[in-house]
Amino acid sequence: MKSKILLTALLSVSLFACAQETPKVKHKTKNTASKPTTKTIKFANAADPICHMKTEPDMKDTTVYKNKTYGFCSSYCKDEFKKNPEKYVQK
Repeated sequence: MKSKILLTALLSVSLFACAQETPKVKHKTKNTASKPTTKTIKFANAADPICHMKTEPDMKDTTVYKNKTYGFCSSYCKDEFKKNPEKYVQK
């Protein structure tokens, strides 16, 4: 009989402990309005010179040729451009 009462008491305590609300934590928030997360670049080309895909300001595949930055949709297009840039540069 004492074991049933002890078991019931332990179960009650454990259920009560689990039912309590977890503490609320305040997280620091970053002010994204003041600092953009990605760097935007003005490209010399409006479209990828290899596949003619439109360039976006946040493209990762870029190269500099004659002090101008060119954007590419992929590393393949960037590598093709580097093989013969004069062929693709708009005059």
